[in-house]
Amino acid sequence: MNTLQFKTNINCGNCIKSVTPFLNALETVDRWQVNTEVTDKILSVETDESETEVTQQVMQAVQEAGFRIESI
Repeated sequence: MNTLQFKTNINCGNCIKSVTPFLNALETVDRWQVNTEVTDKILSVETDESETEVTQQVMQAVQEAGFRIESI
């Protein structure tokens, strides 16, 4: 299992609700969560798939939901 982390601007419960359908639609993602308590609003994603492929999919999904994201 690989854990990927991303810096985002997903900063509240409503933001998490907005991004949930986009991330839940990704079959390559086993589990995800956002730590809104830290400054960088870290999105952690667990996957068994290729890190490169999943990174691209997650970044696209979060951007489609209207949020900023960058890999860390």
